[in-house]
Amino acid sequence: MKCREIIDILEKLAPGRFACQWDNPGLLAGRTEKEVKKILLAVDVDDVAVKRAVESRADMIVSHHPLIFKPIKSVTDGDFIGRRLVTMIQADISYFAMHTNFDAAPGCMADCVAERLGITGGAPLEEMGEEDGIPFGIGKIGQLKEPVTGRKLAKEIKERFGLPFVTIYGEQMWEEEPVTIAAVCPGSGGSTIQAAVDKGAQVLVTGDISHHEGIDANARGLMIIDAGHYGLEHVFMEYMEEYLKNTLGSQVEITTMPVSFPAAVI
Repeated sequence: MKCREIIDILEKLAPGRFACQWDNPGLLAGRTEKEVKKILLAVDVDDVAVKRAVESRADMIVSHHPLIFKPIKSVTDGDFIGRRLVTMIQADISYFAMHTNFDAAPGCMADCVAERLGITGGAPLEEMGEEDGIPFGIGKIGQLKEPVTGRKLAKEIKERFGLPFVTIYGEQMWEEEPVTIAAVCPGSGGSTIQAAVDKGAQVLVTGDISHHEGIDANARGLMIIDAGHYGLEHVFMEYMEEYLKNTLGSQVEITTMPVSFPAAVI
C-alpha cells in the first residue's frame, strides 16, 4: 500500500484542519509514493524510535508529537532534529504526525481517555467547531460513572493508565464530597484551567502543570491531577494500533514502541 493511501486513511480519522493553528501535523519527511509494508507507532520520534524503525525495517513512522514544530533552515546531522530526519530519509522511511488534530477529532484522544477515566456523555472542554453536527475540540468534560473522592480518583488514574506516579494539587479537596464532574486534557493542559473552572469541573486531569497553575486552580475550587504529558497520551499507540489493524488488515504490519515514561521519581 502506498504511503499516500495510508495518509488518506489517517486524514479521514483525524483531518489536519482540526489541528490548532500553531501545530504542524502531517507528512513531515519521506515519499508519498513509498510502498509501505510496515508501520511503527510512537508518541515521540526520539533517537530510540528512529533506531527501532531502521533496525526493524519499518517503512513508515506515525507519531503523535511532530518532530518539527518550527521552520528549520537546514537539515544536517549537527543537531538532534536534523540527525533524526537525515537517518529517516537515508532509510527511506516516511514520517507522519497526528497531533492536536488527533487530540480534537471525535472519537480520538479526548474521547478515548475520557472513556478510560469513566467520564460519560459530556462535551469538549474547549470546543473548536463541529463536524457533521458533532462538536470537536480539546479535552473533555462530563460526569463520572461512579463518583469518588479526589484522592481515590488519582489512584484509579494511576492504575488505569499504568503510571509510575501522579502529582496532585489540592490533595485534601473533595474528600467529604465526592467528585461527580471531571475534565480531562491529555498532554499539556494548563491553558484549559479557565475552561474547566467556567464549566464547573471539580477536577482537571492533565499534564505539565506548573506550581502556580496548580495552587491558583485550587484557590478557584479546582483540584488538579497531573498525570504527566506522556502519561495519558501514550494511549495514542494502543488506539492507532487497533484502528490501523482493523482498517488495513493484513496488508500492512503494525508495530508500536513500548510504553516508556520519560520521567521518574527517585
